[in-house]
Amino acid sequence: MSNRYAEKQTCISGLGQSEIFRKPKIHPFELALSACEKAIADAGLEPADIRGASCWPAVPSGTSASWGSAGIADVAASLGLSLDWHSSGEMASTLSPIMNAVSAISAGFADHVLCWRGVGERWRPRHALSAAAPSWMEPSGWLEYMLPYHAPSAAIWVACHASSHMQRYGITREQMSAVPIVQREHAAKNPKAIYKDPLTLEQYLQGRLVATPFSLFDCDVPCDGATAVIVSRLEIARDLPQLPIVIEAIGAGAYNRMDTWLSRTDYPRMAMHDAARMMWSRTDLKQSDVDTAHLYDGFSWLAMLWLEALGFCEEGGSGEFVEGGERIRLDGDLPLNTNGGQLSEGRMHGLGHLHEAVLQLRGSAGLRQVVDAKVSVVGNGGGSLGGAVLLRRE
Repeated sequence: MSNRYAEKQTCISGLGQSEIFRKPKIHPFELALSACEKAIADAGLEPADIRGASCWPAVPSGTSASWGSAGIADVAASLGLSLDWHSSGEMASTLSPIMNAVSAISAGFADHVLCWRGVGERWRPRHALSAAAPSWMEPSGWLEYMLPYHAPSAAIWVACHASSHMQRYGITREQMSAVPIVQREHAAKNPKAIYKDPLTLEQYLQGRLVATPFSLFDCDVPCDGATAVIVSRLEIARDLPQLPIVIEAIGAGAYNRMDTWLSRTDYPRMAMHDAARMMWSRTDLKQSDVDTAHLYDGFSWLAMLWLEALGFCEEGGSGEFVEGGERIRLDGDLPLNTNGGQLSEGRMHGLGHLHEAVLQLRGSAGLRQVVDAKVSVVGNGGGSLGGAVLLRRE
């Protein structure tokens, strides 16, 4: 396909990730700085080379824990960055910084852009607060219709979606169990993962229900940690130490009811379907070219729906696709979330998936390395948020 698409002239040149903690140990802002410093060093750059910065979500100055743990102003000051361009992003979920970086490089604002996502949910828990007394949240917009029914959580919204979709197509919890079970197998090969012990079908089915059809094992694991990457101009990155991982195609489409989780006119689709459609329209590569998939698993169901949205199976076919887990294991047709995903590694909130995809394409994933991985897809988000990126070795 023509190189008129700007992303094909960019790449991931540097990679950094902090330690991941289930119990608070190191202040989340320090974890974010650690990830950023590692990414800059990994790319063979100095802070003076970084002229652009982008994070998700927008984090006010002085915020150092909770949902977002590191804003652009604080990171720039701490690392001594002199920025010509900076931005945060929303609608493409945690891949927004990558897409913003591509745009900045294409416009000539920077040659190297530092992108990161820092989370500190264990240091300052937010999700444990009672929905029955939501003083922590000022309802506005569509949330005004959720909170009176004690439904402030995405677990409830996605559970409604999953229940109706599974009922429509005959997808079972036994089929869905393959996602957390296999990802736990992958996590056993990941030194950073929070949960490494094997998970059996019996344990899964006996797990405490959170919101039907989700049990605890279907829900990702809040943690403290940070991931950072350097997005660079490809022609310059070829002279850097690491193998450039080319950004082959991006997708952030938003075609239908942009601010809703449950009310799209084409339900049961989500924003991920729009993002996937856009991504595939910008490349000649096909689903059969993809060697590994790194798909958002805030809940097991979202990873399955991403498989449908990306066209690895037909609508309603994700249950059969993952059943038994053979297709999604390291030696399967489409290894899924090879680091254990958010269900076992921890909720690194999407950018952890990108980190793992780059490791696989570099051939640096250690015991969980997929043989000769050349193309990887990353899908982030659920509901009204969706972003997709296709990566390849040059």
